[in-house]
Amino acid sequence: MYFTDRGVEELEQRRGDESVTLSWVAERLREFVDLHPEFEQATDRLATWLARLDDDEE
Repeated sequence: MYFTDRGVEELEQRRGDESVTLSWVAERLREFVDLHPEFEQATDRLATWLARLDDDEE
């Protein structure tokens, strides 16, 4: 297990039964970057990856 898996597991355990919109997730990501600007690049990469999941791979 990667160190980051702990946070993912906590998210799933605490909020796994909730339904949210992608607009809600986007706003939480913006808030996170406002609080932790040093993670802007990683957050942007995650958001871009999520946005492009259905794109055809070349």
